[in-house]
Amino acid sequence: MAYTVNILDTEMVTHNVKRLTFEKPEGYTFEPGQATEVSIDKDSWRDEKRPFTFTSLNEDEHLEFTIKIYPDHNGVTEQIGKLTPGDSLIIDDPWGTIQYTGEGVFLAGGAGVTPFIAIFRDLHKKGEIGNNTLIFSNSTDKDIILKEEFEEILGDQFINVITDEPTEDHIFLDGYIDEEFLDSKIDDFSQPFYVCGPQPFNENMMEYLKELGADPDALVFEE
Repeated sequence: MAYTVNILDTEMVTHNVKRLTFEKPEGYTFEPGQATEVSIDKDSWRDEKRPFTFTSLNEDEHLEFTIKIYPDHNGVTEQIGKLTPGDSLIIDDPWGTIQYTGEGVFLAGGAGVTPFIAIFRDLHKKGEIGNNTLIFSNSTDKDIILKEEFEEILGDQFINVITDEPTEDHIFLDGYIDEEFLDSKIDDFSQPFYVCGPQPFNENMMEYLKELGADPDALVFEE
């Protein structure tokens, strides 16, 4: 079922990531980590559907997306970057992407962190963060999405990795997270792992984790 919803507020949370707050249809429910198909309610864009994950919680009054904008792609996110309050989106029913199955390690590459936002907000609200850890890989410091919020929620269990430029504030790896790095940061490979990022990131992380002894059935990733 499709729902047309008005945008209530927009805000840039990094130099290229935008938060959109919009109306919640009556009776609309979803679980943390779930997504929906989204299109822009404008001529020539209504059939251009893309999946985005909710970053709000089900009990919130309004819905929220946190979306990376690619202005050079001449596509949907470029158009989303131009939207303002009063514009409309068309959303479908929610569907499952990443489902939380218990305490573990979350590995995110760039905007791949978005399915984890609602999961962490939900656990924090319930007082159930426990030993969950987020290892978050970005090109530069300015690319880190919701840095302050993750620091508040996770404290020392929030590990930032910067891959393109040396940094004083976070771990710098020249190129990418590798198997050696994961082995140095993770003590228990029997716990659940949640992986989301660009396809090469996902493939590499899954391969490294399996080589380090992770149970394939405990690897949760966005397909």
